[in-house]
Amino acid sequence: MAILPVFAVILPLLGFTAARSQVNDLIRILGPQGVNLARLNALDSPQRPTRYSKDSGDFGGEQTILSVEDKKTYDFRAQWFQQPLDHFSTDSSHVWHQRFWVNSKYYKPGANSPVIVIDGGETSGEDRLPFLDTGIAAILARSTGGIGVVLEHRYYGESIPVSNFSTDSLRWLNNAQSAADSANFMRNVKFDGIQEDITAPNTPWIYYGGSYAGARAAHMKILYPELVYGAIASSAVTHATLQAWEYMTVIRDAADPKCSSHIVNAIESIDTILRRGYFKNQLKALFGLASLEHDEDFVSLLETPLGYWQAKCWDPEFGSTKFDDFCHTLSAPFTRTMAASNFDELPFNHEKRMVNVGPGFAVDIAIVNYARWIKTNVVSSCPSDSTIEDCFGSYNDEKYQDTDLSQDWRLWLFQVCTEWGYFTTPPPDQKEPSIISRLIDLGYESKICKQAFPPGEHFTIPKLPNITVVNELGDFAIAADRLAFIDGEVDPWKPYTPHSVYAKDRKDTVLRPFKVIPGGVHHYDEWGYENVLEEPEEIRRIHADIIHFVRVWLKDWRAPSDNEEV
Repeated sequence: MAILPVFAVILPLLGFTAARSQVNDLIRILGPQGVNLARLNALDSPQRPTRYSKDSGDFGGEQTILSVEDKKTYDFRAQWFQQPLDHFSTDSSHVWHQRFWVNSKYYKPGANSPVIVIDGGETSGEDRLPFLDTGIAAILARSTGGIGVVLEHRYYGESIPVSNFSTDSLRWLNNAQSAADSANFMRNVKFDGIQEDITAPNTPWIYYGGSYAGARAAHMKILYPELVYGAIASSAVTHATLQAWEYMTVIRDAADPKCSSHIVNAIESIDTILRRGYFKNQLKALFGLASLEHDEDFVSLLETPLGYWQAKCWDPEFGSTKFDDFCHTLSAPFTRTMAASNFDELPFNHEKRMVNVGPGFAVDIAIVNYARWIKTNVVSSCPSDSTIEDCFGSYNDEKYQDTDLSQDWRLWLFQVCTEWGYFTTPPPDQKEPSIISRLIDLGYESKICKQAFPPGEHFTIPKLPNITVVNELGDFAIAADRLAFIDGEVDPWKPYTPHSVYAKDRKDTVLRPFKVIPGGVHHYDEWGYENVLEEPEEIRRIHADIIHFVRVWLKDWRAPSDNEEV
């Protein structure tokens, strides 16, 4: 799942600070180009090319977006739990240690207090510590006298069970193994400083996750109902698909109409220029990408600012305004004369909106501004000792075949290529407006799978992801008592959740909560303030709803021995 706000680990990427999970969402959205951006982010080089300062001045004085932030620390000590590498084979005795963190300051022993576990999902568990500090785990622990836990996912962060990330070494990174990790943890864990038996099923465990981890929360309730007393699945992508074209249509329809129109028209014009061939080189040069060989790589890179939509968050400490900044850039005047002419009220390609950018070549101001944004925020990430093709070309297989442990972009991509899919493509209806290029197709988006994961001695990835292993667990219809689904109204991942327009509508009840956050984007309920009165009204409301239904669930909980006596 899972693009996202800044958490504990700060990673500068393309002009903004991002957590590891944001890099994974770039891979989800941009395919091979997302991997390029992830690799650029990982470069530890003090030398970076100069910004397009002259161009920026010419195009309206865009300010540098890069910022440096201090890494926020949290007062939670990492603990470790031993896991087998393979839960389903007796042939291997290999074990590894899974990292987790505990917040027990609200714990009330002997009161049937719950354990609220946050599934770390496809990122370092450190990125989830805000949710243990003041977010949903702390909110529920405080309200129930429970214990909050963040459990890091196998292969992510420091919970690494292998010595490299080759195709063979990644074969244990799958849904079944990671679910078995959580089940084993719940059955057997002991928390430092807590004497009571807090294992499941002797203690009520509430399993929470957002995005990919939200789907895992729902799956845990289905796969291990004897251990998971209740689950809260936020932005839970329980429907896996090969082509996730609806993602961009949500953004298109939810964005400011003028901005959305600018993007649609700009992309349509760009596609037309590329198909015709005339002025193609001049167009790429406008974006600072004249030497980028393949048109698919070029148009894929233009999707970059669209990922900022998912980075929105109601908490400004973690959210990004960069999508709105990008929209503002598209409407910026090119000259004072243009600024005085109300040009933005004129239709796209109106003569007063056109800018000459080369002999016989003129484009709408929105395209010029789009190019400025890409040059400033994307192309500038290419080191000065590399070529544009080195940085943004995606047809050289060798650049994707390093397998050492620093290549952690391989992790989520492996899950995409084997079980989850979600390759971003334009709408299948050619008449439907698109905010991404129609040169992008499933073949281009998925080719990175074969490039990055050549057949190993023990494992070969499928030709296309085996999404059946996800969807057979319930798909859109997944449901159970004490399984809550919470989604954002304008979350681009909502089409793949039980709130999708493809899913049957269902009632919102205390036993099976089914809620939408007005104006919400991606797992908006996961963040929280210590002083809830400072939260926006819709966030206070959803937190109050969650507290209420969890408390009601807990009233009905009985220890297994009590059930046997009945």
